[in-house]
Amino acid sequence: MDASELFSFIKDFGFPMVLSWFLLVRMENKLASLTEVIGELSCNIAALRGEAPKR
Repeated sequence: MDASELFSFIKDFGFPMVLSWFLLVRMENKLASLTEVIGELSCNIAALRGEAPKR
């Protein structure tokens, strides 16, 4: 594989790969916080029902 083919692959696939990585990293942080909030919500619902919270 020569340099022109390598640069062609980077040009064609580099940007989509970097963009996908960036979006996955951002989404991972948001999913982690969403998971935490859902856990807190289930504890609050259990407390309102008078049940012991499940962990």
